[in-house]
Amino acid sequence: MPPVLCNDDDVRARLDAATAVRAVRAALPAHHAGTLHAPPRVRADIGGGDLVFTTGHLRDRRVFGFRAYDTLVGAEQLVAVRGSDDGELRALVHGTELGARRTGAIGALAVDAAARPGAVRLGLVGAGAQAWTQLWALCAVRPVEDVVVAARRRERAAAFATRAAAELGVRARAVADPEDAVRERDVVIVATNSAVPVMDAGWIAAGTHVTTLGPKTRSRHEVPAALADRAEVILTDSRAQAAGCPEPHLFAPDRMVELGAVLSGSATARTGRGRLTVFCSVGLAGTEVAVAAARWEASR
Repeated sequence: MPPVLCNDDDVRARLDAATAVRAVRAALPAHHAGTLHAPPRVRADIGGGDLVFTTGHLRDRRVFGFRAYDTLVGAEQLVAVRGSDDGELRALVHGTELGARRTGAIGALAVDAAARPGAVRLGLVGAGAQAWTQLWALCAVRPVEDVVVAARRRERAAAFATRAAAELGVRARAVADPEDAVRERDVVIVATNSAVPVMDAGWIAAGTHVTTLGPKTRSRHEVPAALADRAEVILTDSRAQAAGCPEPHLFAPDRMVELGAVLSGSATARTGRGRLTVFCSVGLAGTEVAVAAARWEASR
């Protein structure tokens, strides 16, 4: 059959959260087991910026491919999937939506693995595309009791809350202060571009799970470094990618536990209700290929 060609509108309309989560739920343990080969990012200097590639080969699914994006002008990303048995092009996806929804699915699985059991009271700092896809995917793995969202612009937080109620059926409200969004929450997701912490570690209650999606190097980080001292477990989707960042990571990669190991049952994310856990999202290479391949399979 001809390859599936998708843009952002196609992804929004035809990729459901359950499919994205299912694809990533299979890919992360495969990476841990060695059947997903996903080397760290490759950067090619193109003068004034980089062309960046992430690649993956899912041997069990018999597909391989790449994602390409740039740091020059912020052009559309491109994800290509080929069959490893015949070499034929299966899917070609351009835009930013697939990557954001892949990241949302990974974040949802981190919450499901590390947060306290049961329905989730969610605190969100940030109201952009990454925050939205985190909530979109989370609703596929856990009941969401309510959402409190804060953003730099109050009107964006209000629009996010209205959309969450209309499209996901989630009770949500906007607040002006990030402190009000993160206190006494089961899960806190921080999805900003801030180079300085947008919250204080003392605002986070014992037993909370925290996900950080934005900057998290020693010189630029959206969450406070003090979270490392409080966290029982620091999760990531790829220690190799965390260690391979151009700048040293805020949290020591050798202390991190890979989410794939937790999903495989060979590591533990939480040992008690009062423990604090942190997930550092880096975007495991190859997971975009897994989600695009799942979209291709669904189209058949």
